[in-house]
Amino acid sequence: MNQILEKMSFKERLENDFPYLNLVDWMNKWKDGDTWEKRALDALNELDIEQPDWTYVAARCYLQSLYEQVEQVRGSSLLVKEFPSWVAKLIDDGIYDARLLNYSFQELEELARTLDLSQDKRFTYIGIKTLADRYLARHYDGALLELPQERWMVIAMMLMVEEPVEKRVELVKESYWALSNLYMTVATPTLANAGKKGGQLSSCFIDTVEDDLRSIFDSCTDAATVSKNGGGLGVYLGKIRAKGSTIRGFKGVSSGVIPWMKQLNNVAVSVDQLGQRQGAIAVYLDVWHKDIFAFLDAKLNNGDERQRTHDLFTAVSLPDVFMEAVDNRESWYLFDPHEVRQVMGYSLEDFYDEKLGAGSFRERYEQCVQNEALSKVEVPAIEIMKRIMVSQLETGTPYMFYRDTVNRLNPNPHNGMIYGSNLCTEIMQNMSSTVIAEEVLDNGNIQITKKPGDYVVCNLSSLSIANVLKDDVLERVVEIQIRMLDNVIDINRLDVKQAELTNKTYRAIGGGTYGWHHHLAVNGIKWESEEAVEEVERVYEAINYAAIKSSMKLAKEKGTYSKFKGSDWETGAYFSKRKYESAKWTELQEEVKEHGVRNGYLLAVAPNATTALIAGSTASIDPIFSKLYMEEKKNYRIPVVAPDLNANTTWLYKPAHLIDQKWSIRQNGRRQRHVDQGISFNIYVPNNVKAKELLELHLLAWQEGLKTTYYVRSTSVTVDDCESCSS
Repeated sequence: MNQILEKMSFKERLENDFPYLNLVDWMNKWKDGDTWEKRALDALNELDIEQPDWTYVAARCYLQSLYEQVEQVRGSSLLVKEFPSWVAKLIDDGIYDARLLNYSFQELEELARTLDLSQDKRFTYIGIKTLADRYLARHYDGALLELPQERWMVIAMMLMVEEPVEKRVELVKESYWALSNLYMTVATPTLANAGKKGGQLSSCFIDTVEDDLRSIFDSCTDAATVSKNGGGLGVYLGKIRAKGSTIRGFKGVSSGVIPWMKQLNNVAVSVDQLGQRQGAIAVYLDVWHKDIFAFLDAKLNNGDERQRTHDLFTAVSLPDVFMEAVDNRESWYLFDPHEVRQVMGYSLEDFYDEKLGAGSFRERYEQCVQNEALSKVEVPAIEIMKRIMVSQLETGTPYMFYRDTVNRLNPNPHNGMIYGSNLCTEIMQNMSSTVIAEEVLDNGNIQITKKPGDYVVCNLSSLSIANVLKDDVLERVVEIQIRMLDNVIDINRLDVKQAELTNKTYRAIGGGTYGWHHHLAVNGIKWESEEAVEEVERVYEAINYAAIKSSMKLAKEKGTYSKFKGSDWETGAYFSKRKYESAKWTELQEEVKEHGVRNGYLLAVAPNATTALIAGSTASIDPIFSKLYMEEKKNYRIPVVAPDLNANTTWLYKPAHLIDQKWSIRQNGRRQRHVDQGISFNIYVPNNVKAKELLELHLLAWQEGLKTTYYVRSTSVTVDDCESCSS
């Protein structure tokens, strides 16, 4: 163990690193037979909110256990030195991806010298335990095969494997630098699978279901395939005819969207990702669809179980004109999309308001209202909103999707439409359904052809805001982050082929962030303040600028995405819509017009609770739940303390449910201006919140320009975060 222990004993190094903690009494209790894991748990029992660094002491003990496990498997104490031969062995054993053989032994030796086990000191106990339990490579019998720093290195190697030989080692080192310093993390599928044999690297997918039987069942098959590989899925159901609609001219026979939701619910339950967890599927429906009330009741715990889909997550697509009707207490009209197509000759869902207060959607909606040949249901708009809020307070859903805002800010409106989002409401890209045709050939065979639609894929990673800004490395980290994400597109293997095509058409990525509350706290900024709102503006404009510049530089090197011509990127509309008018933005706009961008979509802020834990920071853009809480899983219960908690920051870590949510909404309105896709934004309310107060929050979110809201997290509701998007 000389590589790890060096010259000092473990006890001496602990005392040297944590002289302000009373470690002597605790270490004197050690017994010869104690495992390092037991000593780690004993350390946590000493955890005091006034001395939160106990979590790092526990992490060191747990790391000692990991080192010993790997040493035992390898039969050597020269862990880092033997990295090259160990990589070759794990490829032979079918653990690592054979593409890693592209690296020469000399390159691997150079990368081994870059490995720095001292970077493990950055982990908290819950961070290293989460990483080890769920992401480090293991043998089929469960034996640990990989050190934490080797996981970062193997991810970096895999994501740079197709870069030119003359520069890929330096790019691997740069990627390793960003990961090992915990400046960024990759999304859960990439963290778990990059460099390992099998498994895909993308987080979430979005499908659009056409209004025919074959399309519906084919979408269910694709949903099962995505779920099998660990991806989350958003499904837009707004094109499916309503209950009571016609089928082949027979009136009143359609059963509506609920039975097809039941099919998707069965997929989510049945395809359980190798027994690890159930599939995760969110379904989106327009608020003008005749089935909206049944849809809103689908997750409730009471009522007709035949109409319930408890394992799906629901989301409602809301146009501006509906929110205006709610605010003004006006009537709202529900339609059958199939009948609209037959009578009106167009699909209402295919339009949006191009300008605030005016546009093609409200014009066609009004045409449908006025057409007496079209059946419709008139209801007070506020009654639909009441049903939405009842479901949110009981189940946390439906999510809110403000479709006009989304489409007005779509960088690629020249090539499609956005109908909904993904499981976590942060991905917004062009969508369309896949069309299937069958033909009997002269030789007696049947040929099935697919005209692929835009089956959205999201490739995610996230910056640790507090760490990146503290060390002033934002532009450097973003540049390597964008390259890593772009490379995911080329090395990934997707079983749903239309998803693979869409992935390479738009080359869409989702750079996100976490640690916002952490950043505010260590900089002495109160959450509920104008200073915090202005800080959002400053930070996220800088992130967006760095991301666009990095993608532009990649386009100069590798070429633009295929749909760049005619996009808002090329025309400059992207910049004018966001009022980017300063000299540096004008210069960047000209560079983008000349050289293009590599990626059609760039930023998306995911929930990323799990990887924020690994990085020792706060989740996403959310405020913390509590300064001290217990992270509970099936086989453990671990205390977690807010990062950098001390006498100065403790007053700035105000719990989420005690924060005035209007400040959070205002912050997110400013943030959304700089994020071309979406943001997983939770609303936190007490369980006794008044309906009027919750309604005001929803209206404010829409007015402030939010594209979506995620869960309504009441103090009485428990919700599960999306694992796939946890980046």
